Amino acid sequence: MIVNAETVQEYKDGYIVFVPCANKEIVDVRNITVELPDRRKISNAQRRKAYVLLGYISAWWGYMPLENTKEITKLMFRGSPYQITDKDFSLSDCTVTEARLYITYLIDFCILHGIDTGEPLYKLCEDIPRYVWACLMKKCCAVCGRKAELHHIDAVGIGRNRKEIPQIGMQVLPLCRKHHNEIHNIGKFTFMKKYLLQSIALTEEIGQKYRLTRKNMEVTK
Repeated sequence: MIVNAETVQEYKDGYIVFVPCANKEIVDVRNITVELPDRRKISNAQRRKAYVLLGYISAWWGYMPLENTKEITKLMFRGSPYQITDKDFSLSDCTVTEARLYITYLIDFCILHGIDTGEPLYKLCEDIPRYVWACLMKKCCAVCGRKAELHHIDAVGIGRNRKEIPQIGMQVLPLCRKHHNEIHNIGKFTFMKKYLLQSIALTEEIGQKYRLTRKNMEVTK
């Protein structure tokens, strides 16, 4: 959930902010991440990433003109939870934060619709944890995009019944059989460094997607 907070008071070393929340029941107040927008201008690398992704989406839409694809996706982006302001933006002078969120939206769009990009999307990512989450929810490999299975970064342990082990909170990745074998062969640290990936904690939402057992859905201690 992304919401706009209001600065209540400024201190020498930071800020006190008010975060509005209409639906408190679904929010875990013990784990709140505050992102301070980066007001620097979009980087050349970010701009290239955005246009590469727009090119893939244009081709998927029947080779729609790139400018049309850009304007349509910008409108869709503005109506999504990714957008942090109601103002329009331009890829020529938007902020680093706006560019990162827009690129993340385009990557999620490609994953959701199974768009053939011809290259691993992790290389274009601005938000790796969000990318891994999207891959988990779509059940596609975070490295190559093929059909994925749930890989536990936290070892389950030899001789233990996987179906009987609480897994909520365990670190996971979505990997195809090939890359699942590779991470076992070269080790998780080497694998993560090689593919610039980051595991995320397994949540109930992810667990339901992979049809984990009731016992699996208990919180790990």
